[in-house]
Amino acid sequence: MPNDEGPRIAEHAECSILHIDMDAFFVSVELLDHPHLRGVPVVVGSPSGRSVVLSASYEARKFGVRSAMPMAVAMRQCPTAVILPPHHARYSEVSGQVMQIFRSVTPEVEQLSVDEAFLDVSGSIRRLGGPRAIGEQVRAEIRSSLGITASVGAATTKFVAKIASTRVKPDGLLLIPGDQTVAYLHTLPVSALWGVGAKTQEVLARIGIRTVEDVAHTPLPTLKRLLGVSGEHVHHLAWGRDPRRVVVSRPEKSIGAEETFSRDVDDSDVLRRELLRLAHRTATRLRASGYRAGGVSLKLRYADFSTLTRSKRLDEPVDSANALYGAATALLAALGERPMSVRLIGLRAESLESGGDGSTQLTIDRRDDNWRIAERALDDVNRKFGDAGVVPAGLLSPRSGRRQTGGSGERPAGNHGPDPGPDGANRAGVPSAPGAPPAQRGDDGRKPRR
Repeated sequence: MPNDEGPRIAEHAECSILHIDMDAFFVSVELLDHPHLRGVPVVVGSPSGRSVVLSASYEARKFGVRSAMPMAVAMRQCPTAVILPPHHARYSEVSGQVMQIFRSVTPEVEQLSVDEAFLDVSGSIRRLGGPRAIGEQVRAEIRSSLGITASVGAATTKFVAKIASTRVKPDGLLLIPGDQTVAYLHTLPVSALWGVGAKTQEVLARIGIRTVEDVAHTPLPTLKRLLGVSGEHVHHLAWGRDPRRVVVSRPEKSIGAEETFSRDVDDSDVLRRELLRLAHRTATRLRASGYRAGGVSLKLRYADFSTLTRSKRLDEPVDSANALYGAATALLAALGERPMSVRLIGLRAESLESGGDGSTQLTIDRRDDNWRIAERALDDVNRKFGDAGVVPAGLLSPRSGRRQTGGSGERPAGNHGPDPGPDGANRAGVPSAPGAPPAQRGDDGRKPRR
């Protein structure tokens, strides 16, 4: 990226923290393949079951549609919206390209989700220009190379940079100079502070605290009495103090997928078949990421929303669905009789280590290698022909011989939103299980939608 800032290279150099967030990322990626839908309300998600909105175009947001909103509510508020199913593999592909652009600017990239990251550009200013110029260059590169837009916030701290990018959406850039930070923050409502949700707002409102400036001028002992240990944190933010630095993203510690059923499931065959589907999705991601798993975790959420997890250490690291499935079904069987029907099931590969083309433990029984070879061949076929190309026989309908489909709702473990609560506010839908009605589908990671 060229330096177009010339002699102003050091202008606002203190604002070296950038927060870059793609605009309506899932929708933007879908519009690359459906350009005729530009300018009309578009929602990514499934129109059935317990699904929630994954992403909404800004045209749909004018009707009040928001990420994580139940799809039934979104469709009532914007009945003319075009509903598109999610394509997570495509989002991951574009996300990788976005992160490559970020890392071409600076190695100091802290990826928060598939479509946002913090960048520390202090080491790039001499080469590329000041923070504003770098932000504009990144936005231009993303637009020209990928055909999507991004919003950028530049500030002296991560907290203020995040606020800035949010305030200029879509397709904007806002730099908040260090000497103007406090004045800017004090114009904002208290909800702008990290950690201040609806309940905290209610607590603060009872004593007349409604703005960031109100928080800043409230005695610290009062805030601690009201908010406990978070009182000091909120007070620091109100004065623009945020010592956290950009931390280069670390490798994933786990990879997994979950299924939220549209109706609670009692049938163990359905649960095992869904585990087979999740095992293949997880193993595909393991191989694509160059990881092997040293352990497997099973997650069940029952009809009363109570959640149970069980983990198993593997004899050797694996990247095959057959091995993951075997471990997960063993954990399921070990639970014995379940106390009630199951609302959600999840499988997670844990204790990840780099796999690559490295050696594996030799075994007299070649079945392990046969599974690994077969699944890698399946990867090659599906990369060429799409995910509809080849599936395990166990995922075919017993009666019709056709593939039982449900869409893709897999997400990195730990990056997904919570399961729907009793009010139906599911934050991330996933594909339906074979033999069960279609589930609502919902991305973490994304990110945790802010």
